[in-house]
Amino acid sequence: MNHPPTDTLLSTNFFLKNQVDFSRGKVRDVYTIGDDYVVMIASDRISAFDHVLPSPIPYKGQVLNQIASKFLDDTKTIVPNWKIKEIDPHVTVGYKCVPYPVEFVIRGYLAGHAWREYKSGKREICGVSLPEGLKENDKLPTPILTPSTKAENGHDLDISKDEIINQKIIKKSELDLLEKYAFKLYDFGSKHALNQGLILVDTKYEFGKYKNQIMLIDEIHTPDSSRYFYNKDYETIQSKDQQQKQLSKEFVRQWLIAHEFQGLDGQVMPQMPDEFIHNITQRYIELFENITGNKFIKRDYHNISQIIENRVNEFLETLVS
Repeated sequence: MNHPPTDTLLSTNFFLKNQVDFSRGKVRDVYTIGDDYVVMIASDRISAFDHVLPSPIPYKGQVLNQIASKFLDDTKTIVPNWKIKEIDPHVTVGYKCVPYPVEFVIRGYLAGHAWREYKSGKREICGVSLPEGLKENDKLPTPILTPSTKAENGHDLDISKDEIINQKIIKKSELDLLEKYAFKLYDFGSKHALNQGLILVDTKYEFGKYKNQIMLIDEIHTPDSSRYFYNKDYETIQSKDQQQKQLSKEFVRQWLIAHEFQGLDGQVMPQMPDEFIHNITQRYIELFENITGNKFIKRDYHNISQIIENRVNEFLETLVS
């Protein structure tokens, strides 16, 4: 078996031209350039239950960056987005947007967090009523919006549209427009997935403003922000009450749950064995090839940090005089 290389892009520590700020998220390193631009570097870190796992996943950042880059290009007629250019397999440069503090989660199926809530007895999520008698991974009568607030630390929290308005987080006119964009993006993503033999189960979108223009930001339709099933076997698996094969991070969450970790106080994060890390890499590559229809070309990790820094600075020369 060909195991992944020992090299990964765990993190970066650059000093870029006209850099004014830096932040490190769970997965991405973000460099702010002047007043108008950001450099988004998708690392190979992986997170689950709002914790970064100790072992990076080779090629994961490349998969995330290149899938998001493709779908940002494909959906810019639906809503403008932050992307200017993908300048490296792990790196996209774009406009610096002021983000809305809400994630727009669209669910077409009862899976993941929504299923866990439903299974616990809840029949309303984020102000949306759900019918009785649903099983895990069942298709919902119609796709629903289940927003969540973006927590600085810890778990994101479900919130309803009414609460968003009442707490003056987003004004109603903008919230209605963002909801419309989110459903249109989900409709596009669902149709694209079906053409590739997949089901887009659920996904999240983030929006921001650049010079008063609403834009789609961050990633779109990646395995970190979305859940996919295979369409061909979906009905058969559901009829047998079996688990759908996940082309998403959900199988990582399930492994952690089985090893008694859900990010709760006092729980110890388990160490992922090399074989499982390899399996995660293969799942990410499998999704890339299935969702894009393109062969995944593994980048060379040799001297990756220096190569990225050089590419970023060369491109910034064209943006910032």
